[in-house]
Amino acid sequence: MHLLNRLLGRGEPSSRDIAKDRLRLVLVQDRVNLSSEKMNELKDELIKVISKYVEIDRDGMEISLTQNARQSRLTANIPVVGARQK
Repeated sequence: MHLLNRLLGRGEPSSRDIAKDRLRLVLVQDRVNLSSEKMNELKDELIKVISKYVEIDRDGMEISLTQNARQSRLTANIPVVGARQK
């Protein structure tokens, strides 16, 4: 089954792919002038605000900053566990 997943491209990302993604993030943060400390502050604040309304899986949360020729984009992938009870 491991071989089938790798053949279909569903395997673990290679260290090369991980390094490439990290470098891309660093370059975009530099272009947008957003330090890694500010990115962490942003993530913490997002968690705080969103957690007021829904229960989230903090470990599964991913925030990415991408850039193309025209714009920069901040994308947050936040797994929701359930609604908060009032």
